[in-house]
Amino acid sequence: MAELCPLAEELSCSICLEPFKGPVTTPCGHNFCGSCLDQTWAVQGPPYLCPQCRTGFQTRPQLHKNTVLCAVVEQFLQAEQVHPELPDDWTPPTRAAAPNPAGQVACDHCLQATAVKTCLVCTASFCQEHLRPHLDSPAFRDHPLQPPIRDLMRRKCPQHNRLRDFFCPEHGECICHICVVEHKTCSPASLSQASTDLENKLRHKLTVTYSQINGASRALEDVRARQQDVRKAAKLQGITTKPVYVPKVELNHELIKGVCQGTSELKNELKQYLKQFQDKKPEELIIPGGPGGHDLPHMLKPPRPMKKTPKEEKKPKKPSPIIVSASKLPTFGAPEHLVDLKQTGQEAEAKVPTRPSTPVSLKAKVLETFLAKSRPELLEYAVKVILDYNTAHNKVTVSENYTVASVADVPQNYRPHPQRFTYCSQVLGLHCYKKGIHYWEVELQKNNFCGVGVCYGSMERQGPESRLGRNSASWCVEWFNTKISAWHNDVQKTLPSTKASRVGVLLNCDHGFVIFFAVADKVHLLYKYKVDFAEALYPAFWLFATGATLSICSSK
Repeated sequence: MAELCPLAEELSCSICLEPFKGPVTTPCGHNFCGSCLDQTWAVQGPPYLCPQCRTGFQTRPQLHKNTVLCAVVEQFLQAEQVHPELPDDWTPPTRAAAPNPAGQVACDHCLQATAVKTCLVCTASFCQEHLRPHLDSPAFRDHPLQPPIRDLMRRKCPQHNRLRDFFCPEHGECICHICVVEHKTCSPASLSQASTDLENKLRHKLTVTYSQINGASRALEDVRARQQDVRKAAKLQGITTKPVYVPKVELNHELIKGVCQGTSELKNELKQYLKQFQDKKPEELIIPGGPGGHDLPHMLKPPRPMKKTPKEEKKPKKPSPIIVSASKLPTFGAPEHLVDLKQTGQEAEAKVPTRPSTPVSLKAKVLETFLAKSRPELLEYAVKVILDYNTAHNKVTVSENYTVASVADVPQNYRPHPQRFTYCSQVLGLHCYKKGIHYWEVELQKNNFCGVGVCYGSMERQGPESRLGRNSASWCVEWFNTKISAWHNDVQKTLPSTKASRVGVLLNCDHGFVIFFAVADKVHLLYKYKVDFAEALYPAFWLFATGATLSICSSK
C-alpha cells in the first residue's frame, strides 16, 4: 500500500482534503468535489474564483462530472480496502528476538512480533498470527479493529480504566462511558460525532476565510480602479490647464523686461542730475521740471526727529500705512496692456469685502445646505460600508458578505482580537473616514433595541464605557423599545418617534458635523451633531434584542 500514498494526495480535494466525491473540473484545469465547489462559490458570489489558483470568472462556469477521474478514485478506494488473502500453505514467519524498531507497536500476546491491528474491545494489539482468532472466530466479529495504536494506554480513562468513547465540548476533553454520569449537566457526544462537528466548523472557517479573501480582492480592485480614474483625471487636468499658464509666464517676462528698462532710464536721469549738482553752485541747484520746484539740497537734508511724549514712548510702534496713488506710479517702460492689467487688478481688489465670513458662519451655511438636500442629492455622497468581522461581539452574527448584523441565538466562537467588543453587542465598519463627505443608509428590520452612529477608533472595547454614545468618542441615534434618543458623552436627547425603518447617516469631516436622517419617501432630520473631529471616524452599530437585524443598504 505504500505505493498508493503519493496517489492519495493527487486524488484528494483541496477544499475538504478527502478523496474526490463526484469530481468536477474548472476551466482553469483544477479538480474539486462538486458539492465543495458549489458551497464555496455560493458564499463567494461573482466574480467566482478558483480556490486553488485564484483565477476569476465573471459568470459561473457550467461544471460537468469528470468521469475518468471518478473511475480512478473508485479503483483507488477499492485498492485501499482490499485485504490480502492468506494462502492455504501459509506458515507464520520466523520472529527475531530483537526489540521492535522505533515507531512500531509490539504484539501484546507474544511481546516480540510487530502488531498489525489493535482491538478496541480487548484494548490490545496483535500480530498477524495472534490476530487469526479475531478474523476467523464469530465471537470476535463485533470487535472493531484499527491500525496499530501506539499510545493505547493514553486513550484509557485513568480513573475508570475504560476507553474514552465520548467527548465533552464544555470541558474540552475525552471521557469514558462511566464519566458520562459525572458530566450529566454537559452535552457529551461520541467521538465520531465530535469529529464530524469539528470538521464542519473547520469547513465553515475555511468558507469564511475565502469570503474574506474575496472581499479583500474586491476592495483592492476598487482601489486600483479609483487610482486609475485619478490618474486619468490628473492627466486631463494637466492638458487643460497648460495653455492657461503659458500666457501668464510670457506676461511676467515682458513685465520684468519693462521694469529693467525703466530702471536703466531712471539711473541715467539720476546721473545727469548728479553731474549738474557737481557743476553748479548750491544756490542754483534747482531740478528742472521737478515736482513742486523743490531744491535738491533741501530734499537731501535728513528729517529732524520729533520729540515724543512719555505716553507716546510707552505705546508700541505700529507701521503707518503707505498710500500711493496708482496713477502716480512710474511704469518703467512696461507695455501699456500690462499697466491696464495692473489697474484692473486694483479695481478687482477694491471689490473684495474687507471682512470675510468666519469659519463658524461658513460651517453653519454648509450645514443648512445639507439639511435642505433631497435624498437623490445625498446619495451622490454614498459610500459602501462593510462590517469589520474582528470587532463583532460574540453575540453579533455578521452575514450577507459582511453587510448584515443580527443578534445570534447562540454565542459565536470568535477568536480573540484586540479590536473586538467584549461587553456590548456592537460591531464597527471596516473603513474609517478622516476627510471628505460620506453618506450611508441602514435598514432596521426591527426598530427595537438597536443603534446607529459613528465613533473614533480609540473608543473603549471593554466595560460599560464601551457602549455607543456613553463616552466622548461616539455619537449615535438609539431605539430603546419605542423610545428614540440621541446619545453622546452619556448625555441623552429624547427625539420624536418616527415610522421610518431606514436611517441615513451623513458624515462631513471637513466642516465637522454628522446628521442622522429618517428615510422614507422623503428624508427627515432626526438629529445632528456639530463637532471638530480629532480622529478618523468609523460607522458603528449596536444591537441588543433577539431578532434585531441591521442591514447596510446598497449605494446603487
